[in-house]
Amino acid sequence: MKKLLFILIIFGLFNTIVSYGQNVHIDGRLKPHLDRFLELCEARNINYHEKLFKLKTIDIVDTLSVSPQGSALGMLTRNQNNAVEHIIINWIAMLDQEILKVVAYHEFAHYFLEYEGHVCDDCGKIMSIVNTSYFDIVTDWDNQIKILFDEAPILKKRKAIAYLDME
Repeated sequence: MKKLLFILIIFGLFNTIVSYGQNVHIDGRLKPHLDRFLELCEARNINYHEKLFKLKTIDIVDTLSVSPQGSALGMLTRNQNNAVEHIIINWIAMLDQEILKVVAYHEFAHYFLEYEGHVCDDCGKIMSIVNTSYFDIVTDWDNQIKILFDEAPILKKRKAIAYLDME
């Protein structure tokens, strides 16, 4: 009986991994960050499955601008119907794993947590337009994650709907 249960679990995990990969190309260097981010979503009952499988890629690219005047470290790209198809991270973010993590969570939050904009110019939060010190954010990581999710538009909408339902 234990062997049968083990085989069923392994088969289920294999099917999940295969279907995960068939629909969305995920760069292996971003996958650990995505997996952890989705675990955090799951812990807060944020359904991400439908959104995830609408994407074509979550990728590291060399096509985003890099210049002394400013660099795009990540972005969401959309199709002609304004639907997000790609989450892309600039290759330059890979120069430091902590920067990569912050940029990845920033872009994941735009998409999965529905942050349409940024919360400030440079205030030391994951959802800032610019972060002069990614290392300050990483040092304060647990608090930063709490802020990111507490202020998430998707959860604010849920609370507003629950409030309206109570009236």
